[in-house]
Amino acid sequence: MTTPTTMPAQPSLAGKVALVAGASRGIGAVTARAFARAGAAVVLAARDQQALEQVADAIRADGGQALAVRTDVGDPASVERLVQQTLDTFGRLDAAFNNATDGPLPTPLAEIDPEEFDRAIRTNIRGTFLGMKYQIPAMLRSGGGAIVNMASLGGIQGVANLAGYVAGKAGIIGLTRVAALDYADQGIRVNVVAPGPILTYHLEEAGEEAQRRAGQSTPMRRVGQAEEVAATVLWLCSDQASFVTGITVPIDGGQSAGIKPPQMYRQGQPMEAGTS
Repeated sequence: MTTPTTMPAQPSLAGKVALVAGASRGIGAVTARAFARAGAAVVLAARDQQALEQVADAIRADGGQALAVRTDVGDPASVERLVQQTLDTFGRLDAAFNNATDGPLPTPLAEIDPEEFDRAIRTNIRGTFLGMKYQIPAMLRSGGGAIVNMASLGGIQGVANLAGYVAGKAGIIGLTRVAALDYADQGIRVNVVAPGPILTYHLEEAGEEAQRRAGQSTPMRRVGQAEEVAATVLWLCSDQASFVTGITVPIDGGQSAGIKPPQMYRQGQPMEAGTS
């Protein structure tokens, strides 16, 4: 099992302004720092103002520009204010990563509290819709831009006991396709990333055994890194992806391709499935 130790050179986003929702930790925070290293001024949004400020301070310490704005992605007034503060501060919006997520703990469908299900839909689907609703007009003012929405492998295929989360992520994929079609001829591209098991704080807290099992569930036999998701988001927001819109990019070590049983190959020789 190998894990990359270096990442390829990032595309340049010099002079651009990027907004990251759900930026207080995990993939969102890593992506915000990646945007800044690529030259973009970054607007950070989440409900935890203190955590946002820590990420913003780290970006500024590295010489970047960052603005932290406490935001509830499910509240239209809050999201509208976030985008307006972006324009008031930096004068434009070129890229957005709608990364905020929520959902109930693993529970069989019939046992899910309806309010918990609604919370997952509010953050994932409503939050992504509201983000795009206000981001798109801001981007149109300066000639276009790129949006990346955060789904999950769970939005492509079902996951037992995660009805709210799966429904939310599948909804994000549907919304993205519609937005991509609506604005494809107006200079705005909209895409989705769909990660599999990624080493973020949830998996770190679960411990080494959980990380090992998560890694073994992928054909690559390892978990992904937040930096690998960030690199994909930056590419999709860059001119290098200028003819790419409406797609869903799995970042899952091959999980969406199918099943690779761990004993199917031994010493380079194919074996019949079911043998040992």
